[in-house]
This record gives sequence, structure tokens and C-alpha cells, in this order.
Amino acid sequence: MTSRRSFLRASSLTLAAGATGALTLQGCAATVPEATDGGESLPESITSLQPMTDGVTPISVDERRGRIERAQRLMSDTGLNAIMLAGGTSLDYFTGMRWGNSERLLALVLPLRGTPFVVCPAFEHDRALEQLAAGPLGTDAQVLTWEEHENPYSLIGKGLRDVGLATGRLGVEETVKFVFSDGIGAAVPAVELVSATPVTAGCRGVKDEHELALMRHASHVTHRAYEAAWKGLKEGMTQTDFARLVSAAHTRLGYSGSAGVQVGEFSALPHGSRTPQVVREGTILLIDGGCKVEGYSSDLSRTFVLGKPTDKMKQVFDIVHEAQAAALAAARPGVPCEDVDAAARKVVVDAGYGPDYKYFSHRVGHGMGMDGHEWPYLVRGNKLPLAPGMTFSDEPGIYIPGEFGVRLEDDMVITENGAELLTPQSPSLEQPFAPLT
Repeated sequence: MTSRRSFLRASSLTLAAGATGALTLQGCAATVPEATDGGESLPESITSLQPMTDGVTPISVDERRGRIERAQRLMSDTGLNAIMLAGGTSLDYFTGMRWGNSERLLALVLPLRGTPFVVCPAFEHDRALEQLAAGPLGTDAQVLTWEEHENPYSLIGKGLRDVGLATGRLGVEETVKFVFSDGIGAAVPAVELVSATPVTAGCRGVKDEHELALMRHASHVTHRAYEAAWKGLKEGMTQTDFARLVSAAHTRLGYSGSAGVQVGEFSALPHGSRTPQVVREGTILLIDGGCKVEGYSSDLSRTFVLGKPTDKMKQVFDIVHEAQAAALAAARPGVPCEDVDAAARKVVVDAGYGPDYKYFSHRVGHGMGMDGHEWPYLVRGNKLPLAPGMTFSDEPGIYIPGEFGVRLEDDMVITENGAELLTPQSPSLEQPFAPLT
């Protein structure tokens, strides 16, 4: 079991015991299964797992308040008068409000100056107030409500005018539905709608020590879950059987997590196939998934073989392993994002698995945080310089159609002097899990 002291030491946090309040376990299962959904007994490698929940602390109200202040500084730097967020991850990031994005508009407008306001359906008023009160906006935000037959976009215009923004530039968060943006544009034509990504990605793209601690812990949870499931692998299992072991292992560790599983020739499809698959002696498995810890994601891939791999499988694994290490070595502050992709791709192409995207068919990595995929991306053409605190997947792969695929994925953080993986690289197809430190 991970102790509070060891968790905080590993994550470089200096929080005093009990200083951040009561523990909350996002995604923690209510019960711990002793059998898979099919009624089969779980292997001892899974039933022996103990919860890894001690010492995990949620993001505090003060931390979210600091995020809002940073967003306002970025608004000033980029010439925005306000930003608008609808339901989704960015709303949670700044306010702690967890709200789905439906056909009914709920939006937060955060102005550079003046009082933030929320527009929400009238019947959701009390729920919105409850969530606002628990976050950094407290009772300060104005809440404007609309009945089912009314136009919510006119309320956005009213709120903007109330804070002195009858004209100006309103940044719209990238996941806001077009129908919402279109409605607002029609209601307030004197306001210019532009992208809020420079602000939202500018805040979310660089993680602080607390965020990194949660991400490191999430990666360790998934690593342990994968290893426990791997130890229970048997011939004759389907990909669904093995996926259930991965989910059950995450549950034993105290979290909700999962993995996609592809077997044999289907591992050559980077995101897999729905075709029924059965594990046989000598077949390769590629698994990809993760979990969330207090809203922060892990995303790990491992490739392994039941029994003895072929020489070609081992050769391809070694190339992918070298490519992952090359990406890690290339990543450091000031380096353009695209250079990390180029470093991994050169290894793969030089080894004969080219040209270009032919066998390594995707970018080497994506940004990570509260979303499994978020800004920025390690891809050709992205010249954004890396900065300490940026977090990415590092996941090169080689996919040979009709035969097999190999992908190795660990989560990576940019440090002051380079980069580090949050979990150790996979040693081999026969022993895919190195000890966690």
C-alpha cells in the first residue's frame, strides 16, 4: 500500500498531513469484485492488490483561484476581454464544476475585469449554485437563468453588457458547441468571437507539482493494474476476458480504469478492432488505457507475448524501445514539439520501417492532464517550444499489417533540464514490467 508519506515524497509535494481537508476518491469503486463479470474467479495477482488511495489530495479551492488569476493574465497578454466555458474539462479545471455538455446551454463567462457570470437553465439554478459555492467563485458569480422556451444567448449579451463588454473580444473554449457560439454571435454581433485556446491551453498545458503528483500516481496505478492482469493471462482468453482483468485490478487498487486489448494480427491496428480475438501460445497482445486520479489521467500501452516471441517480434520491440528512448532524450525545455516526433521517427525509419508514416502511422505523443488527449501535441509542424511542467505520452509504434503491432507508451513530463517518464520503460516482450520506484 502506498503511504501518505511515500506518495508526497515521490511527488515532491510538501503538504502537511490533513492540510488540504478530507480525502476524496474520484472514480473509486464502491465494491471490490472477487470475480469477473463472467463469474470466473480472479487470479491471486489481482485479489492480493491493496488500495493505493492513501495520501491522495484533491485540487483545492485556492489552487483553482490561482488558475483563474493566471487565465486573466493571459487574457490581458492576448487581448481578450473575457472567455466563455461550457460544460466540460476546462470548466472543471477553473471552477470545480462538473457539468455535462448537453443541448441546453450552461456557460461561464470569465471577464478580464468585473464579476464572472453563469447562464444556466432555470431548473438547474440550485445545482449550479451548489457547485459554484464549493469552488473559487463562491457566491460572487452572478447566475442568469432561462426557461425552456427562452433564448439563452440574449442572457450572454446581458451579462457582457453588465460587465461593460457591449463590444470587445470574447474567447470561446474549443469544445463549446458550434450551435452555442453561433447563437451568441447572433445575439451580440458587436462582440468578436475568437479562440480561447491561448488562455485555456496556456493554463492547462503546464502542470504544477500537485498536478504532476496526481498524474504520476495515476500512471503507477495503471502500471500495477496492467502487471497484475498480465500475471493472470492464460491461453484461450478473449480480449474481453483480459480487459476485465485490467478493470478488476484497477478497482482493487481503488480506482476506475480500463484498457483496450488487441491480440495477434489485430495489434497492427493502432486503435484496434471489434473482431472477437483469442489468446494463443505465441500470440502478441497490445493493451492501451489508463485511469483517473482526482481528475488527472494516465495513458499507458504495453505489448507482450504469451509464451515465446518470434525473433521478428523481438527485433521490432527493440526498435520501438529505442525510438521511445530517443524521444525522451530529445525532449527538453526550448526544443520544438515537432523535434521529439522527429527523433523517434528517425529511429524507426532508419531501422527499415519507413518511409515516414508507413509503419509508424501516428504522432509520437499527445499532451495529457485532465483529458487523456489535450494541448500541446508532439507532431510534425508544431513548433511550440517545450517548457518545464508540460506532460505528454511518449508512444512510438510499428504496425505490420496482417502480422502484429508493437507500441510502448509511458507518460512523460518536461523537467528543468530534460524530461522523465512517470513509469519505467518496458524491458521486453517476455518481461513487460520493470519495478516501480
